[in-house]
Amino acid sequence: MACTLKLPVGIDSFEKIRRNKFYYIDKTKLIEQLVETGGEVTLFTRPRRFGKTLNMSMLKAFFETGADESLFDGLYIAQNKALCEEHMGKYPVIFLSLKSVEGLKYEDARYRITELIGIEAERFGFLEDSEYLSENEKKRYKAIIALKDGTNAMDEKVLVSSLQILSQLLYKHFGQKTVILIDEYDVPLDKAFQNGYYKEMVSLIRGLFGQALKTNEFLQFAVLTGCLRVSKESIFTGLNNFEINSIVDIAHDEQFGFTDDEVRKLLLDYDRSERYPDVKEWYDGYHFGNTDIYCPWDVINFAKKLVWDPSARPSAFWINSSGNDMVKRFVDKADQTTRDEIEKLVAGGFVEKQLRLDLTYDEIDNTIDNLWSVLFTTGYLTKAGEVRLPDSESYAYKLVIPNKEVREVFVLQIQEWFKVVVAKDDDTMKLLSRAILDKDEKQIARQLNIVMSRMISILDTKASDDMKENFYHGLLLGLLRGSNPGWLIKSNRESGDGFSDILIKPEDPDAGIVIEVKYAKEMISLDAACEAAMAQIKEKRYDEALRDEGRCDILAYGIAFCRKRCRVVGEKIND
Repeated sequence: MACTLKLPVGIDSFEKIRRNKFYYIDKTKLIEQLVETGGEVTLFTRPRRFGKTLNMSMLKAFFETGADESLFDGLYIAQNKALCEEHMGKYPVIFLSLKSVEGLKYEDARYRITELIGIEAERFGFLEDSEYLSENEKKRYKAIIALKDGTNAMDEKVLVSSLQILSQLLYKHFGQKTVILIDEYDVPLDKAFQNGYYKEMVSLIRGLFGQALKTNEFLQFAVLTGCLRVSKESIFTGLNNFEINSIVDIAHDEQFGFTDDEVRKLLLDYDRSERYPDVKEWYDGYHFGNTDIYCPWDVINFAKKLVWDPSARPSAFWINSSGNDMVKRFVDKADQTTRDEIEKLVAGGFVEKQLRLDLTYDEIDNTIDNLWSVLFTTGYLTKAGEVRLPDSESYAYKLVIPNKEVREVFVLQIQEWFKVVVAKDDDTMKLLSRAILDKDEKQIARQLNIVMSRMISILDTKASDDMKENFYHGLLLGLLRGSNPGWLIKSNRESGDGFSDILIKPEDPDAGIVIEVKYAKEMISLDAACEAAMAQIKEKRYDEALRDEGRCDILAYGIAFCRKRCRVVGEKIND
């Protein structure tokens, strides 16, 4: 019988999932790992939408004083009775998620952090009347939650030390050191970089974290999550108690994202096991440590669609929720060498790159190598292996596009980039249009070859010949429509005894143009493909629709493409 539990799309609260009987894939082993082998401060870096916030919510639910033990009934951690007895519900917990921190100006983003800390501090309202705090300590607490005209009135000096002060006051009240959880720590840095106040935000975050994590004797342990591993020198200066767990590390490699076994079980639970191949093709392919990982956001969203519609097609859920600015920047910045490498990736191949896993945001655009590193850490590329560099102790990663969903992103951004590149090249497009009107086959081929030499091929080597022909058809159609506003251009228009690829009605009311596009597997076949195209135009009488409108001066072109080259044959067709 199929599972009847609701699937938690967009729900990242562990307590809500467990209390309201949503389906939950057990990641509580992370608790055991942190207690038994974790450091005083641990940073987990994983791509967005890979369960970081849900795991942090789980940690809060387990460690916080007054924890509800029933939330963990039947889960892995409940089997470790001794650990639960010693640690469950034993610590005050400060939980801060910075994922919503943004602003066009520094002051706006800083206020958002101020507000989040103030709201979190209000959860501990009992500190105002605590018998364990002095009057001065109570005043310090009130300075963190103080409001003026309905907005938080904490100044920046208090803000920098607020987490450290709050952990001290909680320690005084409970007699127990504090656990600090900071989710998506790097979002404010990302937004600051995008909006031009990066230095100010780095200074604030460095001070806030330094007080809370480096010089804080009231800290039991802290866990941070983020997307990028920002260099220690920029944010975590002097933090010697700091451990980083990234996507290349073996420790904790199964705790963020879904494993293959977990995905198979989920599909089995909902009686949709037959759709496993689709889920694997679209959402698998990530490699964290030694583990093959699926994007959980995608799997849950697609599984919910399948519950309602067993024949539903996969969609790009992760891509549509996380933005693709990084891929756009990468494609825009690519030189010819990098474009060739992108073509290899899109075609299913790999590239070998040495990567930097610790960057500051203001270094991202310094070199194309830095962008390769960011694409890897943010999930747009993944590791397919490692290779030792010749005459060196260093290694490079073999990078691949993880799955079909991410490939779609690269294809989309390449198409958008290409449109911009072509739009800027007014001279080439004018020459192409003039050559078409003048029946100058060599010039048509020359200009198309120039355009294609600049493009990044998005053709899958395994795609059918029909798909490849459709690609070149669409490419040519886009070029003509984008550069000739005075031409009426029709695609796949019924004419004569079939459907012509492209019919063009120039501004000259007597003129008409018919184009048939062919794909050739090899360069040597280009001439034959052109002749086949011309024969098809004549045989199917594709010029008939133009003649029906009184256009009697008809030019016909057979254009054949092979990779980034083309051949053109033209002929004037008499009535």
